[in-house]
Order: sequence, then structure tokens, then C-alpha cells
Amino acid sequence: MANENQTNCDLGYLKREDKERLIKQKSKAIWLTGLSGSGKTTITKMVERELYKLGYLVKVLDADEVRTTINKDLGYTIEARTENIRRIAEVAKMFVNNGIIVFCCFVSPTEDIRNIARTAIGETDFIEVYVNASFNVCEQRDVKGLYQKARKGLIKNFTGLDSPYDKPLHPSIEIATNELSIKPKFK
Repeated sequence: MANENQTNCDLGYLKREDKERLIKQKSKAIWLTGLSGSGKTTITKMVERELYKLGYLVKVLDADEVRTTINKDLGYTIEARTENIRRIAEVAKMFVNNGIIVFCCFVSPTEDIRNIARTAIGETDFIEVYVNASFNVCEQRDVKGLYQKARKGLIKNFTGLDSPYDKPLHPSIEIATNELSIKPKFK
């Protein structure tokens, strides 16, 4: 019990460990990287549902949502992509520090950009997942019609076409979605 002269401000904030203990989980940031259409979001949706069934609290940060909200002021130059990832990595770190498992689904096209995220979040809390699908396979899937628009010149700086994508050097996990398939059974 605090003494009478101590105010609530003197108590300090709860620690990450306190929050993890409360919700009975260890927080991490799972960073999924890969070309548009490689399967980052599909994999995350399925894993999120499975973790929920097991009683885990998860937050998903997806590029489509982030690009229409907190990062809607950013374009697709390498500088804008770097800032996009820097901002979202800081948001992810806040969730991790509050005991939440956070999935980040972002192309994050270069090793330098992914290292910005890794550094911001912290090496021990960062799990890099390379969702590996070739440009040709992603273009065939073209779920959002982005590849077709990019080929017509309607989208500039499209990753894999006129903007680079560096395959991760040492991902924690690699999922070859060229070879593996998930048959979603969403209800």
C-alpha cells in the first residue's frame, strides 16, 4: 500500500510483464513480408482465428487498412515506403509493449526497410515471416487488380515491376505459397 504522501502519478505505469500475465500470453510482432498477392493477409486471417480459438489476443495491422487511415498521406516512393514502415513499426511496438500479439502484413520491400521495423520493435520481439510467391504467381492471382493496373502504367513504383523487392536474407519462417495452398473455410 502506498504511503499517504504518494500520489497515483508516483506509482508509474504497469509493465509489459504485468499485462502479459493478466492476459496469459507473451507478446510478439509477427512481420509478414512478400509481394502483393503472395498470401500475407490470407495467412494472417487464418492464424488469427486459430489463435482466438486458443484464447490469445491478437491485433492485425494490414497495409490496406493502414494506407487508408494513419498513413494515407504517404505515396509509394522508397522514401514514403520507408516512412510507412517506420510509423507502423512504432505502432506495433506499442501493442507488443501492452502484451498483445501483433501481426503486421506489409510488402516492406527492402532489407533496409525491414531492418527499420526490426530495430523499432526490438530483435527479440520481431519474427520475420517471408511469404514467398514469385512475381508471376502473384500476377496470376491479382486479387485486387493491382498488377493489371501497374502493367498499364496506372500504378507507379509497383513492387517487383518498377520498384525492387529484396528477398529476406534470414527470415525466421519462410512459407512458399507457390507450393502450398490454404483453403479458407471462413464462416
